[in-house]
Order: sequence, then structure tokens, then C-alpha cells
Amino acid sequence: MYKIRTEESFDSAHFLAEYDGKCSNLHGHRWRIVMEAGAKQLHEDGQLRGMITDFGDIRRDLKKLADFYDHALIYESGTLKPLTIQALQEENFRLIEVPFRPTAENFAKFFYNKMTVQGYQVMEMAVYETPNNCAVYSESERKTDFE
Repeated sequence: MYKIRTEESFDSAHFLAEYDGKCSNLHGHRWRIVMEAGAKQLHEDGQLRGMITDFGDIRRDLKKLADFYDHALIYESGTLKPLTIQALQEENFRLIEVPFRPTAENFAKFFYNKMTVQGYQVMEMAVYETPNNCAVYSESERKTDFE
């Protein structure tokens, strides 16, 4: 199996509604997205001969995805009052509503799906909230030492 990795990052704020802890308050992260793509065989001819995919293409598309979320307040549908949303919009704050709780785990799956739909053979997607904490999503089943 051949694998390649690339990464991008973005800065944004979020909060976890109905969470009993500090993360229920509005706070920000420098989110880091690390994508791993793979293939059993490399392309045998043409522009991509000897490659899984073009690094330029995969970086461009991952950067476009990261840039969309950069410098925004990301919030889960139904967790802000309409008047709060209106007030923030009137102040020209950039708001992005998502249909899931904006956790690293949910973003890992969300970004995995976004890049898969674009035709990449995504093996796993890691989303870091901090330099030391990340969530990883993949659709391959791996046995662990605990099973």
C-alpha cells in the first residue's frame, strides 16, 4: 500500500452546546487537518505516472476546504438563538452553521467525506484542535490490542 499525507490549517472559534465544562464557552483553535490518501498501485502512465495523485491537486483542494472555515464562528444548528445570530451578522461576524456538534471527531469524518467526494482515495483524516490532541476518522477496520 502506498500512502501520502498532506496538511492544512485554519483558525476558527466554536463552542460545545450542552457540554459540562470549559468547552461550552466560546473559544478558538488553530485547527490542523492531516489527510492521508493511498493506493495499492501507482499510476502506470501519463501525467501521474509513479504517483498516487498529484500533491498540487490534493493540497489545493484541502486548502480550499480549510480556507472556507478560516476566521469564522462555527456553530451547531439550533444552538444559538435567532436574535444572537442576527446580532452577530449585523456586526459582520462570519458565521458557519454545521449540522453536527463541532468536535474534532465530527470534523474528521466530515472532512474525510468532503475529500472522498472529490475523488481522492482517503485512508484517514486527522483533525487537531491543539498540537497534542487530535481525532482520526477512517473507514478501514483495524483490530486493536483491546479486541
